[in-house]
Amino acid sequence: MARNREILVLVLDVGPSMHFILPEVEKVCSMLVEKKLLYNKYDEVGIVLFGTEDTKNELTEEVGGYQHVVVLQNMKVVDGDLVDVLKQIPRGTVSGDFLDAIIIGMDMLIKKFGETERGKKRLCLVTDALFPIKEPYEGTKEDQVTTIAQQMTKHGIKMDSVVVRGRFGQDANEKTMNENDLLLNIFSQKTNAKMVYVESPTSLLGAIRTRSIAPVTIFRGDLEISSVIKIKVWVYKKTSEEKFPTLKRYSDKAPLTDKFATHEVKVDYEYKSAEEPSKVVPPEHRIKGYRYGPQVVPISTAEWDAVKFKTEKSVKLLGFTNASNIMRHYYMKDVNVFIAEPGNKRSIVAVSALARAMKEMDKVAIVRCVWRQGQGGVVVGVLTPNISEKDGIADSLFFNVLPFAEDVREFQFPSFSNLPAFMQPSEEQQEAADDFVKMLDLAPDGREEILQPDFTPNPVLERFYRHLELKSKDPDAAVPPLDGTLQKITEPDPDLFSQNKAVINTFHRRFELKENPKLKKSRRHYLREKASGSSDKEDNEEISAQIVESVANMPMVKVEKVGDSTPLEDFESMMSRRDSPEWISKAINGMKSKIFDLIENSSDGDSYTKAIEYLRALRKGCIIEQEPKQFNDFLRHLRNFCPEKNLHTFCEFLASQQISLISKEEAADSEVADDEARRFWVKMEPKSEQV
Repeated sequence: MARNREILVLVLDVGPSMHFILPEVEKVCSMLVEKKLLYNKYDEVGIVLFGTEDTKNELTEEVGGYQHVVVLQNMKVVDGDLVDVLKQIPRGTVSGDFLDAIIIGMDMLIKKFGETERGKKRLCLVTDALFPIKEPYEGTKEDQVTTIAQQMTKHGIKMDSVVVRGRFGQDANEKTMNENDLLLNIFSQKTNAKMVYVESPTSLLGAIRTRSIAPVTIFRGDLEISSVIKIKVWVYKKTSEEKFPTLKRYSDKAPLTDKFATHEVKVDYEYKSAEEPSKVVPPEHRIKGYRYGPQVVPISTAEWDAVKFKTEKSVKLLGFTNASNIMRHYYMKDVNVFIAEPGNKRSIVAVSALARAMKEMDKVAIVRCVWRQGQGGVVVGVLTPNISEKDGIADSLFFNVLPFAEDVREFQFPSFSNLPAFMQPSEEQQEAADDFVKMLDLAPDGREEILQPDFTPNPVLERFYRHLELKSKDPDAAVPPLDGTLQKITEPDPDLFSQNKAVINTFHRRFELKENPKLKKSRRHYLREKASGSSDKEDNEEISAQIVESVANMPMVKVEKVGDSTPLEDFESMMSRRDSPEWISKAINGMKSKIFDLIENSSDGDSYTKAIEYLRALRKGCIIEQEPKQFNDFLRHLRNFCPEKNLHTFCEFLASQQISLISKEEAADSEVADDEARRFWVKMEPKSEQV
């Protein structure tokens, strides 16, 4: 069996009590296969349904029994057809026996892979467990479950049990539910099994693990308490941000008959000399350069190695501090976990003793970490004790990265108590605001949290995968509307607002709502400018008065073209409009036309100064609005346009003004390097001399 390959059997309850949740089961199971197609395309998946009217499985034919269990799909490598099968799961008509279905799933795994194959074999059970299972021929139900759990352990089979307890769970027989929960808990105790309860379609999306990530150590070595006390530890990532998959380039140039074509696109880079563009510079003649102001300073690899800080792999204790000194918002990155070296009893006892002593004294440890030899930087973090509550699982330490002094941002916010008395809230307003905030609490006292982090998926990634599956079948498929389940995550809960309508109305009555006028862009620039000798209070009062005055006197007429009377004011007004992105292009094109008119209709250069003034305004506007290409193309065209129209005097005047191209240093979107911008007018000098 290939490394990191998983063999999965989906054991799904399709009985009548599950019909309300089956559409969500279809979505999450099809999503599971879609992710395997992206990340684990060699995984195999089988599907077992129970609660069906029919019976179709090998054990029924071989030994009898196991009624109302159907093998919908035998083990096969994941493909698009499997996704389509999971999108149309048939509905059952009887209450099924989840224990029979588990045995059928185990039988499928054992028959195909036997005892010698020690790969990742997993069962995923989805049921509401509301109906009793059959009495065994011998022994008790607990004995039967214990025997099955032993077989799972023997063959290296893991199991995830997702118990759906929605609206029908309240009407079910409580004795039967408790008995079934007890039986499923035996699997968790006797074998490698995990059991979770979900009560909503949203929780179901996060309860079924759609992507398996193998844990990999980032450090194996000594936790140095002192020069003589060292503990052997392994460090794993506890949590990690799931990011968008890396989409590779695909080439369709290979023949359709070529079965071995990889369709990969390889990119090669060539470096050419600026003085000789046709000459390729070989690697041995290249050196890295770093900008220092307008210049580029070359630094060789040998010089870098001489001054580079060389780190040595180690994890060293710096000291202990009270847990109250480390705030939660200090944590900067993902969480890691320190565990004792597996199989090393002395290390296990040492880590447990350290963790329990820290817990008892309410202390945390500050450590200096270099995860690998030659690491780029040193990491300083905090170790927090994690005391295990289960037998057989050792104590451990959680690790979080702490910020250096340069990473801390001190934001100074003014206090509301400094505001005038007439702007202070009354007791009624304060009470209404408090009730409004409490209404929005997703984890109120005495109730289960609405969006539990463990069971709430990333809605952006979920929607991306669903759209990706549509694009795989139809490249022109549009983005589908937001799914109802994801809508409950991303949008306010309408039930929450309807239940607290009185609180919302009270908040609305006790506060006067006013529209906040939008200021022009030029006004925001004004607010950044502060007189050097004025106090904050005087500045605030003066700025507030000027804002009110400017808003009151703001003209309501919207300029729609660059006119003849005030072209510069018209251009700035159109560039500041935000009701449509078309106004920026219209303003730039209008200013270009004005510049051309001034050049062509000039008499002995009387309008050249005005044209240069307009050109400077155009350049500034293109930098602010991140449109460097439009200005650069226009300036190049202008340089070629003047000799063609015998406007050599304007060409010379334009060169003397040194209006250069917009470089990358001025606008990030520019494709012009600083050197090219500086050489732009150097290329014109020979032409001017010849003329």
